[in-house]
Amino acid sequence: MQAAHPLAVNGLLAHSSALDHPYRRLARTASVMSTIGFGSKRDADRVTARVRAMHRRVRGRLKHRIGPYPAGTPYRADDPELLMWILFTLVDSALVVYQKYVRSLARDEQEALWADYRMIGRMFGLPKRDMPADLDALDDYRTDMLEGDRIFVSHWARDRARAIVLQPPVPWPALPLLETANFITIALLPDPIRRQYGFSPLPPAPLRKALVAGGAEYVKRVVIPSLPSNLRTVPSARLA
Repeated sequence: MQAAHPLAVNGLLAHSSALDHPYRRLARTASVMSTIGFGSKRDADRVTARVRAMHRRVRGRLKHRIGPYPAGTPYRADDPELLMWILFTLVDSALVVYQKYVRSLARDEQEALWADYRMIGRMFGLPKRDMPADLDALDDYRTDMLEGDRIFVSHWARDRARAIVLQPPVPWPALPLLETANFITIALLPDPIRRQYGFSPLPPAPLRKALVAGGAEYVKRVVIPSLPSNLRTVPSARLA
């Protein structure tokens, strides 16, 4: 989802040589988010200050036209529009996956989660005025982005982003699990983004979504309740 915004690709994803080692970068990102969620305020402020400093140094202009964005379109990593798109992909994915595989969230719980993510946005330098004020406004933002013309999956995203997400280096015994995870990942993408990535229409989207929904209900009702707490909860959350 993040790579579906061309300026976010250039400003926040593909601009850094860190993508020569994408899984190290993903691990660092996961560490930062874990620190924000479960670490001390001091540590959270420290890691986000470092990220903000990196963002201030990243800026440029598109070398070639990408969808609705002509060559020469400026971008910068601390652009509120790009930061908001990245923040949206995080909270939207959290809401979709948690509710599908763990439990449903009441509207006030979803509102509280978005309030927490707005705090995360502020820590990364996103002004309060540039974030939807409540869940209804976030829903409007989702519709505007997914049905508007600002999202365009570039050749880089269809090639490199797909490979990073769907083809990680895993040992061969884990390949069936990877294929299952990839099937779920593709099925849960918003339809406009999934279509732009050019994923195979077979099986048809309704059948694919039905298969994922059935598996999710099994995980939610049978697998999750039977897991011991040390497997249900990540180590950083247990320590906190």
